Amino acid sequence: MFQTRLLASTLACVFALLFFLNNAINVSADTTAPPGDVVYIVPVEQTVERGLEAFLERSVQDAEDEGADHIIFEIDTPGGAVDAAGNIASIFRNTDIHTTAFVTNQAMSAGAFLALNADEIAMAPGTEMGAAQVIDGSGNAAGDKAQSAWVANMKGAAELNDRDPIYAIAMADPTVDLAEYRAGEGELLSLTASEAYEVGYAEYVVENREELLSVLGFEDAHIQEADISIAEHIARIVTHPVVIPILLSLGSLGLILELYSPGFGIPGIMGASALFLFFFGHTIAGFAGIESIIMFIAGLVLILIEIFVPGFGVFGILGIGAIIASMFFASFSAVHMIISILIAALLSIVAIAMLFKTFGKKGPMKKLVLQDSFSSDEGYVSHTSRDELIGKVGSSLTPLRPSGSILVEEERLDAVSEGGYIEENQKVKIIEVQGARIIVRKSE
Repeated sequence: MFQTRLLASTLACVFALLFFLNNAINVSADTTAPPGDVVYIVPVEQTVERGLEAFLERSVQDAEDEGADHIIFEIDTPGGAVDAAGNIASIFRNTDIHTTAFVTNQAMSAGAFLALNADEIAMAPGTEMGAAQVIDGSGNAAGDKAQSAWVANMKGAAELNDRDPIYAIAMADPTVDLAEYRAGEGELLSLTASEAYEVGYAEYVVENREELLSVLGFEDAHIQEADISIAEHIARIVTHPVVIPILLSLGSLGLILELYSPGFGIPGIMGASALFLFFFGHTIAGFAGIESIIMFIAGLVLILIEIFVPGFGVFGILGIGAIIASMFFASFSAVHMIISILIAALLSIVAIAMLFKTFGKKGPMKKLVLQDSFSSDEGYVSHTSRDELIGKVGSSLTPLRPSGSILVEEERLDAVSEGGYIEENQKVKIIEVQGARIIVRKSE
């Protein structure tokens, strides 16, 4: 039970640290605005996913709290998840602060959609925007229903600021032919900075941030840059759709391996750390609440009760159910969480089978099965072996029908006849000894 208490204490400390870090990064910033105009610079970089969404939501809220006059979203992204892009686009549209999307390198796929949701767009020379077709998890074009919805979203985003929607549609639909902009049939449209300016998809083409601020009339404004914190960096990584099944697999494998090792060692630390990162990242991103963490801990406790106090499987079933439910509560996508749990479960089943086959029942698992052996080599015997009696001749003290008593060298023994009936006071010969069983036959 010491191992149980140690594991529970470790997990409690881990989740206490989670709440501490979460509260630490959510401490309200100083809302005292400096004199003059305030411009917030917010980076929109790397993959568009739910961790980025949480960062941008916080950054826009900070800008609103400080009374910023303008927000510049500096975009450099190859695209990402459609659901995250839709939520981020809502953040862009719903703020009362005027926004500018500044494409510093590329705004591809979901990045182009985000840029179109800003009030205006600026691009640096040599940058491009477009190629926004929806693809599935295998890298292939999505189904007609998803594609149609995405084309409608791109068209709506273009129309927000009176841009010609044909170019946004061509970015998402390869069947739209705009040959003058290099997008022949079967190709997605991508606009360079000069092309975007020509068709009204960019209001400015500027060399750098300073030139953009000058064009916007904020050359003397106070610049406030939104920096992504370490915790938000971690959240962006661990909430990535590819990383989630890896974390869940490492968590389950680590805890399973811990059952086969004495004490609380590296496998347990690995498993607890992976699960900590899963819940920590989803908490920072705003997906996981205290209810999911409490349910997860309760599930672990129920499983430990099942392991150390074997019953009818009720505690184990409830524990597994509570853990799975906690992960769904912490997830941003039920479908993706189902896939991630199935991957982790498959790997866990394979690992358990291999461990049972290779190592047998080790660690706490051996508490469920009697492991002690009572062999004659270790001094445990249920009877005294009498092999030395084989071949000796005695006489029957009682009739053998087929069992009875015989006398051999003045020692009374219980015996059974080899087959037939043997009368009293007949010569008998011991022909076999099977444990405590002495077999005799009538001797001439």
